Amino acid sequence: MGEAAAAAVLSESGEEKREIWIKHYSSSHRILLVGEGDFSFAACLARTFGSAKNMIATSYDNLDQLLEKHSTATIHLDELKRLGCTVLHGINVKYIWVDSFLKVKRFDRIIFNFPHAGHYLGFRESDDELILMHKKLVCNFFSRARCLLSENGEIHVTHRDDHPYNNWEIRDSAKQRGLILKEMVKFQKEDYPGYENKRGGDIRSNETFSLGNECFTSKFCLNTRWFRGQRKPSQMKS
Repeated sequence: MGEAAAAAVLSESGEEKREIWIKHYSSSHRILLVGEGDFSFAACLARTFGSAKNMIATSYDNLDQLLEKHSTATIHLDELKRLGCTVLHGINVKYIWVDSFLKVKRFDRIIFNFPHAGHYLGFRESDDELILMHKKLVCNFFSRARCLLSENGEIHVTHRDDHPYNNWEIRDSAKQRGLILKEMVKFQKEDYPGYENKRGGDIRSNETFSLGNECFTSKFCLNTRWFRGQRKPSQMKS
């Protein structure tokens, strides 16, 4: 587990180059990561590839907030910078379609690991109010992210699929926004050396959380027939 695979591929110039894979991700993919915690997942990919020039990694928090929440982030950000990754802070998934830098890009993989609307005192994960907040976050993400996909691109959402997290109805939300579930595969944290799944939010931010036994990566692609008849995200209600 966690071992990279390599293969020879031809570049656009016709020269042979080494393509490196880790699980579902290749050094030849144009990759966008959103909602990164301490950037340890992005750093794992970059370290495996040996370069992160094919990657853009983003966080919801601005840099000061991020470093306050995640004491472990600095080492990963330094590594990403050294390997050529573009790192953006203060990126809300609801607005990635209109971000001046991102909106002109197209990606082969868009990754959102363990989306979460935040932790709030007095709320439990099973509370209806918090579930609705999570569902709205995921809906907004799918509506915007689909517009940044390349022709054969995929959106990957990793999530617990047991109670109460299955009440988020992630796959139904994707379908309603013109995406098709291509594959659903078991997520094993050990496949990504150095990755730590952080809570984020404002409560025990830098702690990890249990992944349980029902944790999966769902891979979605565009339903092009559905997509052609829809309005752009800027024309849609949240």
